[in-house]
Amino acid sequence: MRVYLSGEIHTGWRDEIIASSKDLDIIFEGPVTDHELSDDCGVMIMGKETDKFWHDNKGAKLNAIRTRKGLMDADIVIVRFGEKYKQWNAAFDAGFAAALGKSLIVMHSSEHQHALKEVDAAALAVVENPGQVVQILKYVLGEKI
Repeated sequence: MRVYLSGEIHTGWRDEIIASSKDLDIIFEGPVTDHELSDDCGVMIMGKETDKFWHDNKGAKLNAIRTRKGLMDADIVIVRFGEKYKQWNAAFDAGFAAALGKSLIVMHSSEHQHALKEVDAAALAVVENPGQVVQILKYVLGEKI
């Protein structure tokens, strides 16, 4: 099974899910989580830009190549919304996954329930922590939970 891990990059939630799922037959994929590399990849490869808009545009397009492929190939998409930052990219990924008809699991604190109600409505499961995600993955694969 292929699982795409999307969303906030400031905590170790991905590592926790991957480590707790090491005995499961799952291939995990996700975005580049090195924030600086993700922001600067476009200008590093295609040349500098004096205007920040075009700098960001180049990086966003390169990141979109990886993200689209990962989302399209995934059996399950997990999108984590963190506490500190507005993750517009996570909301975009959730919408893209829903439009592709992917099985979507959304993870966020109860504090963000109202703000994410439309995203939650598109999900097949809404959870608050990585442990719950791992239990879902085990259940889906027919493992003991």
